[in-house]
Amino acid sequence: MCAVINAVKADDAGPVTQLPVVTVTEPALREEAGVGPNNQPAWTTDGRLGSTTRAYVLPPWHVELTQWWRPEAPRGGSPKHLFQEEIEIGLPYRFQLDLYENWELTSDGYVRHAANQVEVRWALAEWGRIPFNPTLYAEWKFNNAAADTVEMKLLLSEVIAPRWHWGVNFTWEQQVGDGRETEFAVSQALSYTLVDEKLSAGVEMKFEHKTEQGSRSDAEIEFLIGPSIEWKPTTRTTLSVAPLFGVTDDSPHVQAFVIFSIGLGRESEGEARVPVSLKGN
Repeated sequence: MCAVINAVKADDAGPVTQLPVVTVTEPALREEAGVGPNNQPAWTTDGRLGSTTRAYVLPPWHVELTQWWRPEAPRGGSPKHLFQEEIEIGLPYRFQLDLYENWELTSDGYVRHAANQVEVRWALAEWGRIPFNPTLYAEWKFNNAAADTVEMKLLLSEVIAPRWHWGVNFTWEQQVGDGRETEFAVSQALSYTLVDEKLSAGVEMKFEHKTEQGSRSDAEIEFLIGPSIEWKPTTRTTLSVAPLFGVTDDSPHVQAFVIFSIGLGRESEGEARVPVSLKGN
């Protein structure tokens, strides 16, 4: 959509003066239009890109209620099922707070509490002011049957072309006891919008490098890659599915992500959206 403003001012004492023409071009997709005080694209308002990659922060006082199911088929072992309930809360000044409850279904059919997690994010600037919109992430995981872990991430995300959305996360995780496992990881997602605000598809990958105290030279290396799809049945609900397939010997055969979220306080259909081209002006 393109709007042209051509203002003309009449002066009784002189000739008519024509002011400069101002042209405002809005993004072709509504999900790429800026929303909220951070002027962020609407597709970032659930805090994720696909299933494995975090992206930016929620707008202030937006809340996401999310249910995760993470089935895994390891090499030479029984299937695993991890379930996570997550509450994400957007805060002023580009902060975000996330709280998790983790539980798992064991191979012998028992259900047990696995962990709690507390996560904080902070975006360094409004969307578009810094290339790739860097966001810092810190998390503490209270494990039930193992030592706690601390995790730090750098989140990068961007609209690389109309309909094409990209993100990458760089992760360092440290166990504070037991074998003091150290993990370096990279997750990445590329998504293409098929139907504006409704359907997108793409590809995702995860790389993990894990070592333990006393055997740092003997690393466990996992690499998984696979397709992803995201469907928004309504303006407030999102279903994401990503089956990732292991490439290395240390990787599971398959690790899948199934995520359903409900947004509270998102921009409604009738709410004004600021064109991304005008952010920061």
